[in-house]
Amino acid sequence: MASIWNHRISISLFGEAEGPAIGVVLDNLPPGEYIETDGLARFMTRRTRSLFVPSDPNQPREELDYPQVLSGLINDRTTGSPLCAFLNNPRGTEPFDYRNISRLARPGHADYTGAKRYRGFADSRSGGHLSEKMTVPLCFAGAVCQQILERRGIYVGAQITSVHNIKDKPLSPTNVTKEEILEIRNRRFPVRNPLQGKKMLADIQNALAGGETLGGTIACYAVNVPAGIGSPIFDGLENSIAQLIFGIPGVRGLEFGAGFQSAKLTGSQNNDEFYVDERGHVLTKTNRHGGILGGISSGMPISLNVAIKPAASIAKPQATVDYSALTNEVIQNESVLHPCLVPESVPCVESAVCIALVSHLLDYPNCF
Repeated sequence: MASIWNHRISISLFGEAEGPAIGVVLDNLPPGEYIETDGLARFMTRRTRSLFVPSDPNQPREELDYPQVLSGLINDRTTGSPLCAFLNNPRGTEPFDYRNISRLARPGHADYTGAKRYRGFADSRSGGHLSEKMTVPLCFAGAVCQQILERRGIYVGAQITSVHNIKDKPLSPTNVTKEEILEIRNRRFPVRNPLQGKKMLADIQNALAGGETLGGTIACYAVNVPAGIGSPIFDGLENSIAQLIFGIPGVRGLEFGAGFQSAKLTGSQNNDEFYVDERGHVLTKTNRHGGILGGISSGMPISLNVAIKPAASIAKPQATVDYSALTNEVIQNESVLHPCLVPESVPCVESAVCIALVSHLLDYPNCF
């Protein structure tokens, strides 16, 4: 399985959706980094508790999910050895017979492609290692990297900018602040306008009642990233972020800055003019480049947009095939478990950006 991401730091995910536990091993983290375990739990809870749709977007969270750290952390400090953590799988012991559907290619899932790739031996229960649940240990890695970044003044946060056809106004890619990022990040349903968030939640509930699922978009920002982080061509900062972003099941699109909109502009419209501010910092008047030029950070806020598809499991009959018997079949779920993947994908997107930034910052002088 291609579950290892190896840059300056390496991340290895392990476990399966219906196994007893899932987890992650991080290697080559700098030693001596203080890691607050409550902070890790709060971050993890943002991912695991968003598996259901809250009725009130401002409702406070109560329970925290504490990952079990097996190695690499003593007295809340990284030791420099591999940091291993796992979480018990809350649904790992549910009695469900997958034999009747194990050869059916569920539309929108990776059942068929996974069976072909792994010659029929891959765990087919709830997607096995290909499940969206594998983003939970990814979020542990992201939570660790987020704390490392914030102690250096770098903040990463994401917001939901749309669900289905309902949109929320994104933050300014030029002037986004740490305070704005933290305000949205601390909301249970991370939107800028809570009224739009309530409309999104109502739309999700309507879809759920009709046996349907919805997709949407997420905007992510990183502020106070110094200029000069990254490398050109194949080792660019965008490259690393993109590789991790596309490790999140459900992601179908990614753009930095103006993204595809830049294809409609002229050069003079798309270029971001430079200037020196009153503190002697080199900045740009606009930020259509999304804070990265030539694979290297410019000192402007890093901004990116991510498209999330509707969850594939819907409560409606769908045509499919039995890829063992090569017969045409019909499959239908009894209910919808994930009416919208967008809320739980927000901390996953943040994690991808945090991991990529820490990995590249290891090359930055005087940062560690």
